[in-house]
Amino acid sequence: MLGMNAGIRVVAAVVWGMAGLLAQGQADDASRSVLRGAAVEYLFPEQVTVSAGKTSEVALHFRVAQGMHINSHTPKDEFLIPTTFSIPEGAGVRMELANYPPGAEFTLPADPGTKLSVYAGEFIIKARIVAAAGNHLVEAKLHFQACDRTACFPPKTIPVAIDVIGK
Repeated sequence: MLGMNAGIRVVAAVVWGMAGLLAQGQADDASRSVLRGAAVEYLFPEQVTVSAGKTSEVALHFRVAQGMHINSHTPKDEFLIPTTFSIPEGAGVRMELANYPPGAEFTLPADPGTKLSVYAGEFIIKARIVAAAGNHLVEAKLHFQACDRTACFPPKTIPVAIDVIGK
């Protein structure tokens, strides 16, 4: 016959094991949903017309998949990966500044004492750009790390294709 402490340890081990399997199943479900569709999607604009050589603000609209979140541009811990938007050099368009929205406060169920700064649902980045005269198909990039309530996925960079016409 098991002693009282040994019996409690066995019950605790079974409960923790079942919780781990449930969490793994949830993470697997989230992984499958992310694989079926993008964790973050660029919505619009597909094309903008700006005054050539002058600073213009362009509002870039994104959507985070339901049940997911990404770190804001200013996460609360230095080890978290911030969301960043960039335009490559030589694109005929230069980004002077990107204004990111403030993140929403988020708490993980497993760690209620830790507050995160995240984007979920739709969010807008306002980029101040200067375009040379002409038509420029810009292949900008959004870098982020997507997470669900139980796991984070490897960081990812998605293309943000914008046709910028400088007149």
